[in-house]
Amino acid sequence: MKAIVTAPGGLDALKLVDRPDPGRPGRGEIRVKLHASSINFHDLSVASGRTPTDGRVLMADGAGVVEEVGEGVGEFKAGDHVVSCFFPDWQDGPPPAGGFSRTPGDGIDGFATEYAVRPAAAFTLAPKGFSHVEAATITTAGLTAWRALAEIGRLRAGETVLALGTGGVSVYALQIARAMGARVAITSSSNEKLERAGKLGAEFTVNYKEQADWGKQVFDWTGGRGVDHVVEVGGPVTLGQSIQAVKMGGHITMIGVLTGPRGEVPTAALMGKQAVLSGILVGNRRQQQDFVRALDTGLVRPVIDKVFALENLADAFRYEMSGSHFGKIGIEW
Repeated sequence: MKAIVTAPGGLDALKLVDRPDPGRPGRGEIRVKLHASSINFHDLSVASGRTPTDGRVLMADGAGVVEEVGEGVGEFKAGDHVVSCFFPDWQDGPPPAGGFSRTPGDGIDGFATEYAVRPAAAFTLAPKGFSHVEAATITTAGLTAWRALAEIGRLRAGETVLALGTGGVSVYALQIARAMGARVAITSSSNEKLERAGKLGAEFTVNYKEQADWGKQVFDWTGGRGVDHVVEVGGPVTLGQSIQAVKMGGHITMIGVLTGPRGEVPTAALMGKQAVLSGILVGNRRQQQDFVRALDTGLVRPVIDKVFALENLADAFRYEMSGSHFGKIGIEW
């Protein structure tokens, strides 16, 4: 079966290889015919060599169809559409130790391949009516936004949300917040993307390249109260502005460090706002199941910017690096 694996040299060295078929599922396992994945910044880190691996099958997100179930599996049956879990061993409760050591496409082989045999608990059902590419977007980006707002933030109708940028997590956050009755502000360096965000329901948009004090702009939009929730993807360079935008006692969820892993944190400003700053990494299986149930009601449909063939995975990563996308980039085979 074909698979895309890492090799020394980064994106230019990614290899399409032929790997042995994983065979039939054992006890507690399922065999899945994979059809789609989606690009995340974490995958790019592995593929480009920032997370050194060699011969690792890429991609944390995987969506496909159950072909066979092993002994003792009652949750799934042949023909079910399923999606993977970013942390396959984190079923519920508080986060376990271990980092990305068991994350597909990083610590273990991922889903840039035709077939996988894994424990049934490493998957959930896919949302009803979703294509495989749409389903693949929920396991990392979608679940992160859902956990930030619905699980940790306990978002309520009428509250305000600030989402940074128009990548996968932020667009999902915009959609989820609007579907739950919240008002949303969003940032971008592209006026064209801001216009698209407005059509998805963003009430206030601000170009951070044109407005260096975008945090104050968002704060003023709320009438000087500040937003209830910030979905913070930038890290140290943007955190100060996010603190400016948030209300007294508001909540900032740190879900990315696109501006770098290190930098100055304006602790006095954070204390002055008495805001809660939470760092999160995706979510657990129970939270994904809750998210799928919400999606089954028609909560939102993911925004897919562009879809690449598996053989063109390196080109998909380069497209992500360009920053041209709005929403998610899909991989299909």
